[in-house]
Amino acid sequence: MAFIKENDIILFQGDSITDCSRNKLKRSDLGQGYVNLIYHYLQTHHQDLHITCINKGIYGNRTIDLKLRWRLDTLRIEKNILSLLAGINDTWRRYDFNLTTSPEKFEEHYRYLLDTSLDKNPDLRIILLSPFLLPHTESQLTWFEDLNPKIQIVEKLAKEYNTLYLPLQEIFTSSLTPEHDAYYFTVDGVHPTPEGHMLIAKEWLKRSLG
Repeated sequence: MAFIKENDIILFQGDSITDCSRNKLKRSDLGQGYVNLIYHYLQTHHQDLHITCINKGIYGNRTIDLKLRWRLDTLRIEKNILSLLAGINDTWRRYDFNLTTSPEKFEEHYRYLLDTSLDKNPDLRIILLSPFLLPHTESQLTWFEDLNPKIQIVEKLAKEYNTLYLPLQEIFTSSLTPEHDAYYFTVDGVHPTPEGHMLIAKEWLKRSLG
């Protein structure tokens, strides 16, 4: 069965990677990243499907921030597909502001996002994207102690809730070469370059279009 169907409304949720400088005063603005690339591919190659894309990512969001705005920015929006990329800020804030999100709290927040969405629409199709990190500095290598359990939780929930799953950490890591290194795909280890956004968009489309 096709994941994307005719007249689908796709809601993209997450943090700055999804937000990507979108104009929040303009509902139709999709930002400058992977969401925009996905939309333009669908409009160019699958115009007959009449797909609508909505971007509600907000920079800096942790899962607790998503939870706090979920009812306003997700549950009240009509949609057929929810695409969710979150988690890196739950790790990052531990190392810059000493705000720790335990694996247990992370899972609790994430389950809330999924459960409330499916309560609202049991037929909702969901694709979960794992958080990822391509370290630029030696200090960022220590982040994996916090990040890896969160990646494992997203993967576990994708299986439990029977969603599509995009293992971005694996995808980026396997794409690294001497020419295409962490600096090629990310600006700072977290935020993608145009090439990084292109890789996310390609993999998202590959899984959702089959």
